Amino acid sequence: MNEKQALAKTLGRINLIKFGEFILRSGAISPVYIDLRSIIAYPKILRAVANALWDCVKNLNPCLLCGVPYTALPMATCISLDQNLPMLICRKESKDYGTKKQIEGIFTKGQNCLVIEDVITTAGSVLNTIEVLVKQGLQVTDVAVLVDRQQGGREALAKKSYRLHSVFTLDELM
Repeated sequence: MNEKQALAKTLGRINLIKFGEFILRSGAISPVYIDLRSIIAYPKILRAVANALWDCVKNLNPCLLCGVPYTALPMATCISLDQNLPMLICRKESKDYGTKKQIEGIFTKGQNCLVIEDVITTAGSVLNTIEVLVKQGLQVTDVAVLVDRQQGGREALAKKSYRLHSVFTLDELM
């Protein structure tokens, strides 16, 4: 069994892949739900996920990382620490107090930012995050995701010239 197969088996073993009837953020109903929120309770598995994500994009040489809020933030943090790569945090909405920033971190306009996501379905959350980053003058060309549910996300990103790099497709994970 290779590392990728072992990771898929581990995600199933710790019950992060659930079966039943689930309503996804997109509104679609699915018999499979990949719930990676509790991965923070498993540091070694979180690191394995971060390593798998990095392995599929390590040749890109991004200047910055940004995890899509909220589940991908710990994954991006692990990559940031392991690769000594600065990270940004993109809020879902601007603060209405203090600095009123929507992006936290240090960056320069024009820098390339790699977006990290846990699961992609239609790409709505990813595209929202990219929009905020681009409005601040950052370049985004690539997105790394643990699981591509194969429900239009890759195509939605490609339509806007973003490349998706996935560790697993839903078919591979099953």
